Amino acid sequence: MIAAVEGAVSTLTHLEGALSGERYPADRLMGLDPADDRPLLARYDLEKAAETLTAASLAERRTGGLWRWAELLPVRNPNHMIYLGEGNTPLLGQPRLGEALGLPRLLTKAEGLNPTGSFKARGMAVAVSRAVELGATSFIAPSAGNAAGALAAYGAAAGAQVTVLTPVDAAPVNRQEVLAMGARLILVRGLISDCGKISTALAQRIGAFDVSTLKEPYRVEGKKTMGFELAERLDWRLPDVIVYPTGGGTGLVGMWKAFDELEALGLIGAQRPRMVSVQSEGCAPIVRAFEAGERFAEPWQNARTRASGIRVPSAVGDFLILDALRESRGTAVAVPEDAISEMQTFAGRMGAGYVSPESAAALAAVSLVHERGEVESHEEVVVFDCGIGQKYPPPQDLPEPPVVDPDDLDVDALASGLRQT
Repeated sequence: MIAAVEGAVSTLTHLEGALSGERYPADRLMGLDPADDRPLLARYDLEKAAETLTAASLAERRTGGLWRWAELLPVRNPNHMIYLGEGNTPLLGQPRLGEALGLPRLLTKAEGLNPTGSFKARGMAVAVSRAVELGATSFIAPSAGNAAGALAAYGAAAGAQVTVLTPVDAAPVNRQEVLAMGARLILVRGLISDCGKISTALAQRIGAFDVSTLKEPYRVEGKKTMGFELAERLDWRLPDVIVYPTGGGTGLVGMWKAFDELEALGLIGAQRPRMVSVQSEGCAPIVRAFEAGERFAEPWQNARTRASGIRVPSAVGDFLILDALRESRGTAVAVPEDAISEMQTFAGRMGAGYVSPESAAALAAVSLVHERGEVESHEEVVVFDCGIGQKYPPPQDLPEPPVVDPDDLDVDALASGLRQT
């Protein structure tokens, strides 16, 4: 829990069907839009928010992470704001990697510095906080891994029961993380879409609130704070291009929403970055729909990629992702599977840190769109580095290190071997 910021209270007014446009009360637990089973979006009194949420007031709010943006978040009572340190991640210049990719103004948003090691913490912090405020005591969700750990962490902080379902091939560290925080874990022989079907079937039977991606209105509110922070870090402007690894697409949808809200508050102008959605060639439903000019994406069959966070065969918010890409004059890119591992190691050697496979996919896409002439060398490009690589099985091309015995060591031979590598 965090201390309230004086004068900073939620201006939440209602929920709105993202596709239907129907209006619903905000102060009750809701999942999908009853009109069409599509996402609901939170709406705010932006004129009222503008009275207290200003550049000057934000500069004075030095603590609280993403909760500094309380006026544009849904939690009304600060006592329900669960805070584990999420938000305020740095925006880092990548001079060596940028030069190597032909884009010297390359930046990464280091989302792996969030609690539980990924940007999933943002969405779960807000979703769990708001649901608890509305009376939820138990949660359930499917996950490729990182969302499972985040839900387990925030559920534990709220004293709520948590059940998560992950594919049986989820990384061992994700399983350990969930179990260590007292959540119930179910392994599913299948993809996250199979986990989702079981989660939906179980939720009502066990009395749990389903916080699946975009199947409730508030995870996207936590993720949109990435867009808020990006504008603030760039002195109230936006970059030319945003590159985002896309599974369910909550962050991309959230940032596009955030930019409209910031403009309504007078904090930014009408300029928008071109949004680039990145998927793997082994699972690219958004890319296929974008290239075909479709507004909705057909489910991808036999989805395969080691970047588990973007191994999402279908997204309930597909039309919101595709709308943002087209409105921004952006694009969607599928990267070859081998490029993911190659970029993961290359980015590390160029000083970008040990990034997740999803982040590596996004960086590989930067190279592709630059080669295709869709991004110019002079442009400012922000890649969302969504999580740390340590939570995943390592790339297969890592070298075997030498093993030495200090009691039987030939230093000259060791030095000779090192000189040759």
